[in-house]
Amino acid sequence: MPTSPQNQFFKNIEKNRQRKTKVTDTQINLAHGSGGKAMRDLIDDIFVTNFSNPNNPSLSQLEDQAKLNLSNLIQLGDKLAFTTDSYVVEPLFFPGSNIGELAINGTVNDLAVGGAKPLYLTCSVILEEGLSVETLRQVAQSMQAAAQKAEVQIVTGDTKVVPRGAADKLFINTTGIGVIPPNICISASNIKPGDAIIINGEIGNHGTAILIARGELALESDIKSDCQPLHDLVATILDVCPEIHAMRDATRGGLATVLNEFALTSNVGISLEEESIPIREEVKGVCEILGLEPFYLANEGKLVVVVASENADKVLSAMKSHQAGKNAAIIGKVTDSPPGIVSLKTSFGAERIIDMLVGEQLPRIC
Repeated sequence: MPTSPQNQFFKNIEKNRQRKTKVTDTQINLAHGSGGKAMRDLIDDIFVTNFSNPNNPSLSQLEDQAKLNLSNLIQLGDKLAFTTDSYVVEPLFFPGSNIGELAINGTVNDLAVGGAKPLYLTCSVILEEGLSVETLRQVAQSMQAAAQKAEVQIVTGDTKVVPRGAADKLFINTTGIGVIPPNICISASNIKPGDAIIINGEIGNHGTAILIARGELALESDIKSDCQPLHDLVATILDVCPEIHAMRDATRGGLATVLNEFALTSNVGISLEEESIPIREEVKGVCEILGLEPFYLANEGKLVVVVASENADKVLSAMKSHQAGKNAAIIGKVTDSPPGIVSLKTSFGAERIIDMLVGEQLPRIC
């Protein structure tokens, strides 16, 4: 039976709705946030095209929420880990990484250091009118590549557009869900005197790379951001020692801030050995020139582990066996006094206090 012109008309409308349309605009405009066809085309072309795959049915349904199978989560553990973070880094692309990769790895790492297996992420973006569509496409591609590497799925998201001057090119928010296996209890409140403190590698690379990438200083260096996912390193650590007392990634505020938070939470002292802390000579040089303290510089691929002293050597060995921990080192110990204080034994034999960061050494770092 021949199709009536009216039925064919509605079929053509449905066909057009299902077609993935490539964005023809070269720059983001306010129509891309209006909720109409321009916005749908942008989402289809930039986000759905990059984030969808046969193993990610939640995203491909394009509902207002992602539907996740609870039975699958229960098989992996007995506690849900849930975190969120926003990324406003300047510049968007910097040596070794970019805002998209940073957003994925940062949220994955926030889940991982709690002992969770990261599983699902959201992606919400705030776009400034005038942002290059090609820049946004490159960021989305980086996000998907990072998500695949971290073995997570981007399952839902949101897009907003603001007028010129109301933002700075692109802001990203990512929320993450993971599952913590039974018998894993990682918390700063577990820290005890005598515990060893371990870091998985050189500090300050991310902060230094961002500083130089801004081009405000006549400095040249091959330093790259240490942006990387840490979930697999954490799994390696927990395989040999599930009884990790505390673990945290040292991002904004750097190593000093993490350790001060540990000391205050558990009301203990922390004593560091300066010569044991891995720092590149180039990072030291930049800090000396600018009067910065490397212990406060941001990192995006470094975690601090606190573990009972009798387990320290096997944890260190496990970390060194992993690519993300090949430069790991024991950098200090937990003491019973003075409580709430982090001190540093310098290479000259003196001792000084490393306090919590006051103010901001470098804004828009992540």
